[in-house]
Amino acid sequence: MKKFMIMALMVLGTTCAFAGDSDALKAIKKAKDYNEAQNLVMNSLGQLANDAEKAAAYNKLVDLAMEKFTKESTNVTWNQTAAQMGQETKPVDEAGMNEAAYNAVKAVMECDKYDQMPNAKGKVAPKFAAKNAQRGWQARQQLVNAGQDALNKENQAEAKKFWGLFVDSDGAAVFKDCDRTFQQPFFGQVARFVGIFAYQDKDMEAALKYCDIAAQDPNEAENALNLKLEVLGADLKTREDSIKYLENVKTLQAQNPNNASIMEKVYNMYMGMGEKEKALGFLDEVLAKDPKNFVALADKGMYYMDQDNAAEAAKYMKQAIDVKEDNAVVHYYYAVCVRAQAQAFADADPAKFKSMMEEAIQHFDRTKELDPDKMIPWGYNRYSAYSQLYGEDDARTKAAEADK
Repeated sequence: MKKFMIMALMVLGTTCAFAGDSDALKAIKKAKDYNEAQNLVMNSLGQLANDAEKAAAYNKLVDLAMEKFTKESTNVTWNQTAAQMGQETKPVDEAGMNEAAYNAVKAVMECDKYDQMPNAKGKVAPKFAAKNAQRGWQARQQLVNAGQDALNKENQAEAKKFWGLFVDSDGAAVFKDCDRTFQQPFFGQVARFVGIFAYQDKDMEAALKYCDIAAQDPNEAENALNLKLEVLGADLKTREDSIKYLENVKTLQAQNPNNASIMEKVYNMYMGMGEKEKALGFLDEVLAKDPKNFVALADKGMYYMDQDNAAEAAKYMKQAIDVKEDNAVVHYYYAVCVRAQAQAFADADPAKFKSMMEEAIQHFDRTKELDPDKMIPWGYNRYSAYSQLYGEDDARTKAAEADK
């Protein structure tokens, strides 16, 4: 009996060892065209015997996509040399090359998903990973050019498709050991553009995802966060929407305490909702942690201007100037506040009036220096200050009138 059992196991083992591909996999492997093979894979995936066969099926797609990509990219390389040597160039199917790169990367990722599954013995023994990582990475680099080509042709949907896969595939396990040096200068920017495209398509979940990816690039962090603020704030219809948005922005502000745009967005949201005390309290919290926070100081000055409190407004505008002397806006509003205060002394204390008006004019003049194109409407207020202090006929007033 023991001998019989051993023989039976040997027969079983032999049967397993020599088991051939399923009919479905055989048909896929015979395909000569990518589209044909893809249709077979899509229609017969459930008929494949196991994960190993599914990996083999997707590997066939990789083979066919790479065959097309390699042919066209080789012609591109040939043409670059031929042009320099005065030799005849070869035709290049650029659209086909870009699509093949896209198909190859997609197939590599799907192949690896099944290739990493445990086999019948519970072991993970990937068969295609090493080769596919190498050739798939080459195709992935073409996705950058493919997206740019699409954008140059004003085909935003295609740009989103190619660049979206470029960004998504960066985190694929099969590519974890690949050298990413080539993409460092632009990866964050590409991710942000995909986020913009998703936002324009009203795919808010995808837009937020790509914003977060782009924000990991120091050169894109601020732009990505600003985009995220816009995405989060899209389509606010009710007060409840605004409250939820405010909470999201406050979370971002806590995560990025030095980001001026986010901080100001929190303040403006409070003000826009009529929560003035909370707005002021928020600025106080920021200044308690960072007394020289320029935006918080300027916003606090604006807060008191809104309350018609020129003295308090001037105090915070002056502190903002001390932090950032080359900002025309705070110079302008400081000058407005000082001039407003000076009016109280026009008759009661002419000397103090003169001193304060001279200081206001000094900062109006500095505004002019910093903003010669009058992005801030400083011309009339500056002229009025000169006229009030020196009179209409003074040469200095006449010069200021020319800038009115």
